[in-house]
Amino acid sequence: MKQAIFLVVLLSGIVFLGSCEQKQEEKIRINADWKFKLVDESSISEDQFHLSDYNDLAWEDVSLPHTAHLEPLVVNDQWQGTCWYRKNFTVLETDEDKKIILELEAAMSHSKIWLNGVLLTVHQGGYLPVVINVTKYVKKGAENILAIRLNNTDNPITGPKPLKKLDFNMYGGLYRNAWLIFKNKIHISHPVLANRVAGGGVFVTFPKVSEKESVLKVKTHVVNESKEDRNIELLHSIFYAGELVTKLRTKSFHLKSNGEHEFVKEISMPNAKLWSPKNPNLYKIETCVIADGEVLDKEMTRVGIREFAFESNELYINGKKTFLRGVNRHQEYPFIGYALSDNAQYRDAKKIKDAGFDYIRLSHYPQSPSFMDACDELGIVVIDAILGWQYYLDNDLFREYCYRSSAELIRRDRNHPCVLAWEVSLNETAMPIFFMEELDRIVHAEYPSENTYSCGWMDDVYDIFLQARQHRIIHEYEVQTKPYVVSEYGDWEYYSSNAGLNQDKLSKNKRFEASSRQLRAYGEKRLLQQAKNIQESHNDNFNTTAFADGYWVMYDYNRGYHDDIEASGIMDIYRLPKLSYGFYQSQKDTDEEVVLEIATYWNEKSPLDVSVFSNCDRVKLFLNDSLIAEQKPDDNNISNNLAHAPFTFKVDRFKAGMLKAVGILDDQQSIEKVVRTPEKATKLKLWLDESGKAPQAGCKDALFLYIAAVDDNGTVIPDYSEVVNLTTESDVSIMNVGEISAEAGIATALIKIGDSKGKISFSANSGQLSLEVFEFTVH
Repeated sequence: MKQAIFLVVLLSGIVFLGSCEQKQEEKIRINADWKFKLVDESSISEDQFHLSDYNDLAWEDVSLPHTAHLEPLVVNDQWQGTCWYRKNFTVLETDEDKKIILELEAAMSHSKIWLNGVLLTVHQGGYLPVVINVTKYVKKGAENILAIRLNNTDNPITGPKPLKKLDFNMYGGLYRNAWLIFKNKIHISHPVLANRVAGGGVFVTFPKVSEKESVLKVKTHVVNESKEDRNIELLHSIFYAGELVTKLRTKSFHLKSNGEHEFVKEISMPNAKLWSPKNPNLYKIETCVIADGEVLDKEMTRVGIREFAFESNELYINGKKTFLRGVNRHQEYPFIGYALSDNAQYRDAKKIKDAGFDYIRLSHYPQSPSFMDACDELGIVVIDAILGWQYYLDNDLFREYCYRSSAELIRRDRNHPCVLAWEVSLNETAMPIFFMEELDRIVHAEYPSENTYSCGWMDDVYDIFLQARQHRIIHEYEVQTKPYVVSEYGDWEYYSSNAGLNQDKLSKNKRFEASSRQLRAYGEKRLLQQAKNIQESHNDNFNTTAFADGYWVMYDYNRGYHDDIEASGIMDIYRLPKLSYGFYQSQKDTDEEVVLEIATYWNEKSPLDVSVFSNCDRVKLFLNDSLIAEQKPDDNNISNNLAHAPFTFKVDRFKAGMLKAVGILDDQQSIEKVVRTPEKATKLKLWLDESGKAPQAGCKDALFLYIAAVDDNGTVIPDYSEVVNLTTESDVSIMNVGEISAEAGIATALIKIGDSKGKISFSANSGQLSLEVFEFTVH
């Protein structure tokens, strides 16, 4: 049997810049050293798998986050079934008086959990945490055996549609972090276990928000599970950028044995730094539970002071009228499904912010806590959603699951400043009024504030109406009577034969060519078609009363039933940008970034109408240093509402060489970009996608390694599509299933970093092209 992993409790005090002292490490990540097994239920008995003396040596050694099954690039026959995880651990005898909580951030999707042979829970749902008080089942000073049975087959209680009809994939496994949480018997409760409406844990709201003076209302739920009464007080310490801003104590309260109390403290913050998409200022509130001078518990809560308010259905963030340009996002990676490292979650958010978006609709389920953290840090406003897509079951168990999911989503994410609204709605699903009314009630009960908003895809009950552009076109809705978001646009209305833009008059092949679903391999002309669709539809959204819009979708993704990848992303499934990525970047304000992108490969196949995406006032375009034209932005009916319309230059004929664009801002040359005609491929170029997070050892960090065929100028050869051979002897795994082939000149390897720090080396070859060594450092 596998050697026990000791969860060591630190005995030395930990001090945080003027904060209270804590004599134990409270939250321990238990991602390493699991045993894993896929099960064929038709032939293998599971009766012994949960028992402490079961021999699991033959099982696979894995660490979290972990996917139950590696899938091919195109997933149209996804694995569904049962898998098991087991972990041995030891808790020290010195923790005899501790309360111990097991938290799995996600377990897909029907789970049964045993500890030392005792069944602790049967849990439905694969996107929200499974939280269990395991105190009385843990053996102190002895080996403990945690066994988890997961099943990800179609589930009528949790929905959504069966996978063969579903528009996205729900992968299997323990695909996020796992934790053991140690608490004293007198402690701040866990919001899920507390089972208190709008209570449990630490909950921060903002009765007053202004730069002159803001007020933070901090509610803290403390329970006493000890055998004696104690006089309890709280110390709140507030930090900004690591510096102590203020600290406040509550009045002492006599907390009886087996009693509980909710402390409420309003804290005035003069000259507060407010959170917004452009200035995502964050504070940390350290809350300490103190009795007779002893610190019994401590929680660190990160918050952003901000106000989302509506006037005449227009959004004001901290009193400033704001339009949110946004996008939808699925959390899938190729091959590993949902099993992204925390760093990979951040990198996804960073790309979204860098693209020029300040809003994300999370589609169509709760996403990772680390992704929510990244949105807080980067300044990305979020619509947070429960699981739902074209599925409603007229059944009390299903409804109760949706109600529970809504409450637990809010309890998990309520302190994230990025959350604008709670999508407690089943997307594109007919729902009865009483069901929506209860979901709306839960939102306002769990987050009691005048600036709390529910939202849903039906124009009824919810505070904010989410409507896809194709539905607006079909149903011809006019002025909305409540705050309104174009929840999806730019894809289905250019793809479907019944979405209101006369696609039914086009052949299927023509609809494919004219759609926004364009792989990078389809070439420049079709990628420009996607960019034109995006330009037209985004421009049209400003003709509505919407305060935000969300393009469908940021990244290409798999669908459970389809024989190809859904390719409407402005980046492909490997997170490589398409030409339309530059269009969104150009919509940024110039005080954020000056943008200039030439949307062409400039070869014999390139259109002679050359698009330049820029937020400059004017652009000059040169061909081989000869001026073609100096122009202002386009002025037409698909760009008249845009912050920064594209520039279209008409070139008389193709001539190989160099296109150079010069951006002029405030009558000064501000930026310059060059595109060269691709020549013969002569070498390979490798680079790693870090996107703000360097590769990290010991956490199964997942990154994309790109291998491009380039010419002597370093220009990628867009027609190159050969197989690339990639080798390494370093502590890193290549996760690709099948061959690694170039698409539009670039091949991609998904790699997972091992436990060793230091240099990672790769070599690559493709036909006559090669690169002997590519290195990067892992920290």
